[in-house]
Order: sequence, then C-alpha cells, then structure tokens
Amino acid sequence: MLIAFIFFTTAVSAQFKTPEWVSKAGARKFSFKQKNYQANQYGAINDGKTLATKAIQQAIDDCAAKGGGTVSFLPGKYLTGSLFIKTGVNFEVGKGVELLGSQDIKDYPEIDTRVAGIEMKWPAALINILKQNKAAISGSGLINAQGKPFWDYYWNLRKDYDAKGLRWIVDYDAKRPRTVLIESANDVVVKDVNLQQAGFWTVQILYSSHVTIDKITIRNNVDGHGPSTDGIDVDSSLWTLIQNCDIDCNDDNFCLKAGRDWDGLRVNRPTEYVVIRNCIARKGAGLLTLGSETSGSIRHVWATDLVGYGTGNALNIKSAKTRGGTVEDVYFGNITMEGGGNVIQVNPNWNPAYSYSTLPAGYNPDSIPVHWTKLLTHVEPASKGIPQIRNINVFNVKAKDVKKAINATGFSETILKNFNFKNLDIATATAGNIEFAENWTFDQVKIAAGDGSTLKVTDATNVKP
Repeated sequence: MLIAFIFFTTAVSAQFKTPEWVSKAGARKFSFKQKNYQANQYGAINDGKTLATKAIQQAIDDCAAKGGGTVSFLPGKYLTGSLFIKTGVNFEVGKGVELLGSQDIKDYPEIDTRVAGIEMKWPAALINILKQNKAAISGSGLINAQGKPFWDYYWNLRKDYDAKGLRWIVDYDAKRPRTVLIESANDVVVKDVNLQQAGFWTVQILYSSHVTIDKITIRNNVDGHGPSTDGIDVDSSLWTLIQNCDIDCNDDNFCLKAGRDWDGLRVNRPTEYVVIRNCIARKGAGLLTLGSETSGSIRHVWATDLVGYGTGNALNIKSAKTRGGTVEDVYFGNITMEGGGNVIQVNPNWNPAYSYSTLPAGYNPDSIPVHWTKLLTHVEPASKGIPQIRNINVFNVKAKDVKKAINATGFSETILKNFNFKNLDIATATAGNIEFAENWTFDQVKIAAGDGSTLKVTDATNVKP
C-alpha cells in the first residue's frame, strides 16, 4: 500500500485569465512506502528534556537507507537540535506530538547556505531537507522552535551594533536557527503541521523546485515578538505552491526573494512560477511581500484569495539601489484586508540604514568576515544595482480600516511601470501617493479616505486615478 500526495490547481478569477503555468506549480505526484519507523524504537525519549537529536536522526537515516517510509513518534514532547530529512522519508509529527527546538545554538551545526540574500555559513535549521527529492514533513502536531532566547540575543547585539554604525550587518552576525529549510531539493511537501516561535525565518524554500506548502499554521508571536520571524520565504526557487496557510509573525508573512546586491547578482537565480492562494496573514509586514532581495529577479506570481487581519501591508514590493533585478508579471487578486497599514506599498529604495553597507572607521577591510566583504562589495557598473518594477496587476480588493491605500515611491532611475488596478474598494485614513510612475490604469477603483484626500501623483506619465 502507498500513501500518495496529489495536488491540483483551479482558476480563481474572471478578471484576469489564469496563466497556464499555474496548474504546474507545486510538488508533482509521488508516494511513500507504507513502512513505519518509530523514533522511540531508536531511543527517542518523550519527556521534553532529554535531547533526542541522535535517536530521531537514526530513525530518519534507517528509513531512507531501506527505501523510505514514514518516521513517526509516540505522543509526547521531544527536545531536538537540527534534523536532516532524506529522500523517500515522510517525517510525521502527529497529533499529540510536540517537537521542541533546542535553545542551545551548538545543537544547530553550521552549513553552507544563504540567508537574507547572501551565501554564507549559518546554523542549520531545526528541520532540514537538503539536496533531497520526494520528501515530506506532515502531521497535525506542533513544532515549537522555542526561539525566544535567540530573539533576545539579536536585540542585545543590535543595541551594540547600532551604536557602532553596523546596523547593516547585525542580522547576519546574529546567527539564529530557521525552523524549516528546504534547500536544493525537488518535489517536497510540508502539510498540516503547526509551527511556532521561530528563532529566525520559519520556512525557507531555497534553490528548490516543485515544493508544496499546504495547510500549515505559524504562530511566532507567542511569548513575545521575535525579530525577522518571517512566515514562508520562497528564495530563488521555482514552481512553488502555497495554499490554505495561516500565518501570524513579526515580519513578512508570505515573501518572495532572489538574492541581495553583489552576491545576489553573482548567483543570479530567479524566483519564478509561484502560486499563493486561500491563505490568511495576521500580524506581520506583508500579506504578500516581494523583496527586498530582488537581485535574481522575481516574476510569474499568482496570488489570490488572501485575507489580511491587521497586516502591515497587503502587497509590499521593496528593493534598493544596489540590489538590481526585476519584479514583474505579478497577479494579486481576490483580497480582503481588515485593518493594517498600506494596501499597496512599493519602495525600490527601502530602509537605507539596513540596505546600504558602509564600513565604519577603525575596521580593517582585510580582516573582516567574508560575509561582511560580500555586503561591502560595490556593484559595478552601478546601473546593475538599479531594480526594475513593472507589469503588476491588482484586482478584486476589499479593504477597510487601513492607514493608506497606495504608498508607491519610485525614483528617477526606477520608474514604476504598467500597474493595473481593477475593482478596488478601499476605506482608508488617507489616500496616499504615487511618485515616478508610468502607465497605470484604474478601472472601478474606489478610495474613501477619512481625511478627504485623493491620490497625490507626482513625476508620473499616463497615471490618472
């Protein structure tokens, strides 16, 4: 008997024709052997105190070596460091099971990976699928990363680094474990699991293709508000399907990335063919965020039937003048937003204190870490660092009690081109602004601003709200 994962997609809007490629996103059909490998039989103790990393890993390795199957647990709590899922393994965190992430960074061995757009050494995630095919993380149990000590570590280091003029590097030096990392893998499924308290990003899909994330719940604002606790990050990956998810975090909820600055341009790998549908975002910076790591380009995005409750932005497109790449062919529709910040935010010169790197006086450039050097390396010619943002389609949006309808600020080298809005109904405190834009269309767009304002348009061509 085989356990099969089967996925399919359907058209969701009459406003824009669903691209043919949408049906190809996500993990392709595959199955697991029925054989079960219970981690307890390998010595895993369910007391939540005894480190069970080696025992769980032995169960995974044995399962893979014998042709695959399911690794499971008896109900209870299991303390663990980094685990590495193999080809053919369904890692099942079932009902009544709670995996507790170790709060000792030594239990997360450093690996070669990419974080926030830069390739560097960084701790492995709590659960890793690296260079594997046809693998899954499933079950209705809880993966509790217990990330609060890592949040505290970041904030303490941040105070020190800010005082030294090192805001631009603190996120890279404050090494914190992700919860799930899918890297250089194909045909992977993460389904039904509950995740909370990520030390850093929760789920990162990196250099991978045909990945499905289905019906997962993320709660990172438990016992505090962890910095940079993104929900799901699709990073230089292809053919990704994200559906039926519910995310509460303290940074970008659903985010697409493709590398940062000189190093991202060197790698030059895009994020393409991404479907996000039937999802909820709560606290966090973006119901859908594109960037700020745009160097390899982000294109062919179909994001529909999404709801935001108090989310910072509905659609958030951000980059920087050193980042380069193109964001294009994006469809964002059938959106409901209740409370929160901007419905549409576009900023290709985002957060200069973080985005632009300068080595303070007193540091020797010949003796700094390699990842510092990567961030300090100038993009040559400088024109390669200028991002382009174009062909963005927004349709069927209902928003109420938001702060601003549109906050779009290009600049002379990055003209925001070909934005199309159809059937928007927005109740907002203020209408907002559009700067350095070209060829924007508005069809059945209603913006009711509490302050009586209308959209302010400057340095624009063929933009008539």
